[in-house]
Amino acid sequence: MRITLLGAGHIGQTIARLLAASGDYEVTVVDRSAEALARLAGNGLTARVADTADAQALQRALRGQDAVVNALPYHLATLAATQAREARVHYFDLTEDVAATRAIQRLADGAPVAFMPQCGLAPGFIGIVAHHLAQGFDTLHEVKMRVGALPAFPTNALKYNLTWSVDGLINEYCHPCEAIRDGHAIDALPLEGLEHFSLDGTEYEAFNTSGGLGTLCETLAGRVKALDYKSVRYPGHRDLMKLLLEELQLKHDQETLKDILRRSIPSTMQDVVLVFVTVSGLKNGSLVQEVFARKIFAERDERAPLSAIQITTAAGVCAAVDLFREGRLPQRGFVRQEEVKLPEFLANRFGSAYQQSRQVESIG
Repeated sequence: MRITLLGAGHIGQTIARLLAASGDYEVTVVDRSAEALARLAGNGLTARVADTADAQALQRALRGQDAVVNALPYHLATLAATQAREARVHYFDLTEDVAATRAIQRLADGAPVAFMPQCGLAPGFIGIVAHHLAQGFDTLHEVKMRVGALPAFPTNALKYNLTWSVDGLINEYCHPCEAIRDGHAIDALPLEGLEHFSLDGTEYEAFNTSGGLGTLCETLAGRVKALDYKSVRYPGHRDLMKLLLEELQLKHDQETLKDILRRSIPSTMQDVVLVFVTVSGLKNGSLVQEVFARKIFAERDERAPLSAIQITTAAGVCAAVDLFREGRLPQRGFVRQEEVKLPEFLANRFGSAYQQSRQVESIG
């Protein structure tokens, strides 16, 4: 299968290496940075320098390919998907942006190829898990989805290090959050809904952020009383972000905030990803709660270290492409994450990264 991968950044590098090493994909990586592409030399890949924000350049890069995996910043998702439809190639991405996903859904209507956005961790794997658990209930009451990509050793006041895209991070902190309350779809405010919990003896907080639900609000509409998604951080992070975004008004000057974070907050490869979902409802007349909880850790191989967010995000999109290639997913139109069967995902050679993680036995 011939794949064009757009973006040779932190996540794109991992996706490229995984797909190429499998032996089933001819991978061409396209990026505007020759320096980023040079880091992929010797991995059986084709590298191509092009302006990934230019429609004509994207169109040329997609001609003759079977599929495109978009690992570019979220604001380029609609452009990339539009060119995929023009070139008649299947489309996969990692976007958490709600507006971009809705635009892609419209592009997919009547298309001769498949469009599958949101193939990462959250949205992505978290939705696959939630939908799988929900299918086992006669009556659904509540679905809670919680995900955190956190530094293993926090040392600053924010108790945070940069583990993924700053653009994506600020985007999810600033936009309305889809949810279901009392059976009705609502838009909740970002950074609100603060809650505290402990996991493996460590204290965490969680609060509303945008995009993590994917399309579950649509899929479970009329079936569930309450559904929400929250990002997990160490205690105190939310209050400091509210200070920056709301009291100092930096939500109206996001580029300045992004510059501050890139300059002041170190990135880290030593991170941990927390994934847990709780679903409650009726089974055979009894009120029951099901829980899925995992921790995924960074790989500290000196030759090729991988952060936990690299592992989980790349596993999500690579598994989606692999299952699609095997004919286990719809071959045209809009494909939702919840159309992926969890057992098939975990059995997949890429998705098994989640299966090999440590299962958490209890949540306090």
